[in-house]
Amino acid sequence: MSAGSAPAQAHAGRIWLVGARASGKTTVGRLLAQRRGADFADTDALVVARAGRDIAAIVAAEGWEAFRARESEALVACAERENLVAATGGGMVLDAANRALMRATGTVFYLRAEPEILAARLAADPLPGQRPALPGATGASVTPGVSGTPGASGTPGAPGDAAAAALAETRAVLAERESLYRDAAHHVLDAAAAPETIVRTILDLLPAPGGAERS
Repeated sequence: MSAGSAPAQAHAGRIWLVGARASGKTTVGRLLAQRRGADFADTDALVVARAGRDIAAIVAAEGWEAFRARESEALVACAERENLVAATGGGMVLDAANRALMRATGTVFYLRAEPEILAARLAADPLPGQRPALPGATGASVTPGVSGTPGASGTPGAPGDAAAAALAETRAVLAERESLYRDAAHHVLDAAAAPETIVRTILDLLPAPGGAERS
C-alpha cells in the first residue's frame, strides 16, 4: 500500500493521533488502546526499531529528508494493521500523502496545546535522542531542557536559555504545522487535559461498534 492509497476496508478500527512534540500522543494512545482492547503503535518507535538507532542518530547520518521517508514507511505499515491506535511523529503531517492516508484509513484526532504548555513539557522531559532540534525552527543553539548545553561562547547555557529555546522552537513549529494538523484531523482535542479525560472524549466521539463510519 502506498501513502496515497486507501485499502478496501477503510477504517478497520484504526485511530491516528497527531500533534506536536510533547502533546501526549503516546501516553493517550497507550491508554486508549488499553480501553478499546486494541493494539498500540508509535511510528517514531517503529522507525527507531527498524533503523537500529535513535532519531537523532538517523537524522545526523541520513538527514531529515531520509528520516521523513522512513516515517512515511512506518505509517504505511500501521495502515495495514486493523484495530490499532497509532501515535504519529510530530512531523508526520508535513507530507500531504500521509495526511490523506490517515484520513482515508482511520479516525484522526489532533491533540492540540498552547506553545507554552508544550515547551514546559519539553523542558521537563527533553529526550534529545528522540527529539532532536528541528531545521529552521529556531536559531538557538541550546537543546531544549538541557541546561548544560554550550552556547555560541562555549559556556554552559542557563536553564532559562533552554526554556526560551524550547518555547521559540515550539512556536515556530506550530506556526508552520497548525493548519496541517487541522487538515489531517477529524477531531481537535485539548491536549492540556488529563490523559484520562482525553481518552473519555475520544471514546465518546467514536462510532459505536458496528455503527456508521465518520467521513
